Amino acid sequence: VIIFCFTVLFIYFTCISTVQTTDCLHLREQCINAGNGCERVWNLVEDACNISVLGNRCKAEDTVGCNRIIQVLADEYPEFKNCVCTTDNICSITTLLGKHCSINKENNSMETQLQWGLSALSKQAYMTNRSCLDVNRECVEDEVCNKQLSLYLKVCSVNKKCNVEGCQAAIRFFYRNMPFEVAQMMIFCDCIQRDESCHRAKELLHGKPCAVTVAPPPSCLNVIHMCEENESCRKKYTTFRSKCWRHVTKKCYNDEACLETLIKDDIPCSANADCKAAYISSWGTMLHMECTCQNLPPMEQPLCELFHHMLHSKSCFS
Repeated sequence: VIIFCFTVLFIYFTCISTVQTTDCLHLREQCINAGNGCERVWNLVEDACNISVLGNRCKAEDTVGCNRIIQVLADEYPEFKNCVCTTDNICSITTLLGKHCSINKENNSMETQLQWGLSALSKQAYMTNRSCLDVNRECVEDEVCNKQLSLYLKVCSVNKKCNVEGCQAAIRFFYRNMPFEVAQMMIFCDCIQRDESCHRAKELLHGKPCAVTVAPPPSCLNVIHMCEENESCRKKYTTFRSKCWRHVTKKCYNDEACLETLIKDDIPCSANADCKAAYISSWGTMLHMECTCQNLPPMEQPLCELFHHMLHSKSCFS
């Protein structure tokens, strides 16, 4: 009888172990409630991988740092190994979230887009030269828009320490899933110089200061170079340049020596709907950050000013 009971218990715990190691979400709940330090490591995983941030549950901006802390999780708490590591012992966020990640992300975006279909704002035609204060007020008064704006501002709040990557992810999610007409209305709104209330509303809608303003501001050359090192940002920059600045792309492509010969006043912007969509898509990336050309060597000034013009000129959209 004793041997029989032991065998049953062994099979029982083996089954439980198998179920738990293949169910990462269940393991996560166990980890958080274990009280053995696992929660602390898991929190580091969420911070490094951005998997708890609105709209970015599946993609880490800093993949190397994210995968490094996942390896720590697997080393310190081996029950996670089958969950976060492949058979050849490579541990990563992709393995951690697997198919659940893509399904969850698609459902999240689809649900948000369906909600926007119920918004009165989605029925409005885009009008130029709207006041950001008026746009902000209309959004707050619209149930769907207000809900999405609140979720975005919760991540980008200026009342707590700014998480730049988290705020950028929230901006991408906010603008990517709303109707194109509404996105134009919000992104291309503006204020007269002395209207402080309007400028505060504009900062809220445009992710300032958290995702946009860095002290000291980087040079526009550095912003472009950093973007080109990030696959997602590089794709958005390539699309933005080809849709808005076709003359630049056609003549020089990535040749900086060629770009230096261009004069910004002679570079036409297409300013069509495809250009505006590409520009909106660049929001929530480092291309959206404020940059400067001050204190650069004279030889670097022309190229920097060209990049600043391409990224921040209002000639495209005014």
